[in-house]
Amino acid sequence: MSLFTGIVESMREFDQTGEAFVCVTLAGAKGSIPQEIGAKMLVTEAGRSCGTIGGGRVEEAAIKRARELLASEGESPCELIEWNLQKDIGMTCGGVVTFLFEVFHAHAWRIAVFGAGHVSQALAGVLANLSCRVDVFDTRPAMLALLPNSSCITRHLVEPLENAVETIPDGAFVAVMTQGHRSDKPVLERILRTRQFPYLGVIGSASKAAVLRRELRESGIADPVFRCPIGLPFGKNSPEEIAISVAAEMLQVRGA
Repeated sequence: MSLFTGIVESMREFDQTGEAFVCVTLAGAKGSIPQEIGAKMLVTEAGRSCGTIGGGRVEEAAIKRARELLASEGESPCELIEWNLQKDIGMTCGGVVTFLFEVFHAHAWRIAVFGAGHVSQALAGVLANLSCRVDVFDTRPAMLALLPNSSCITRHLVEPLENAVETIPDGAFVAVMTQGHRSDKPVLERILRTRQFPYLGVIGSASKAAVLRRELRESGIADPVFRCPIGLPFGKNSPEEIAISVAAEMLQVRGA
């Protein structure tokens, strides 16, 4: 397998798992340089994953900068850096190199959807067009299989559903869309007892919300705060239009 093929395969794997990484490319050079222009290296939070841009001190400096970019809260996905190998890196080579740092999936908007029914499938399809990563949890393999094929959507077969709550990253938006009230409540109760998310919504009517809140209070949760119904008040009652209204509400909350 060629080095380029290894880079592509690793990028595909990271894309599927959602692991953040930086692709470092030698974009330009003058004088004596340790690698050819176009050389690439992938860096994760743990360090170099595959590829090389020349080894030695220049690669060490690039790995350090890539890890800094992964750890930062910056919004820019790209950075172009020029280093003088003698003055900036401390090498004996007298060349000048330019590296392109491209950040993938760092601090991505994460959305967790419980349930893979018709509305969830439509919602996943809408969200797949946005810059986010969507985790969908269900107990039914057949329903998970019907989700859109997208690199930003990950299917999770979980039984019982509430066991997935602890796997959701902090700051995620959560939509509970299971088969009904009986399967929504355990998920919602686990979340309200153990986690806090900027968006927590349950699909359903105002009457369903009242029943859920009453039962959660009876279970010892004094102030069960969640959105129900979810979605902005427009459109009709089809799965596709509900999905658009829910995605719009999520965008509204994210931008607030």
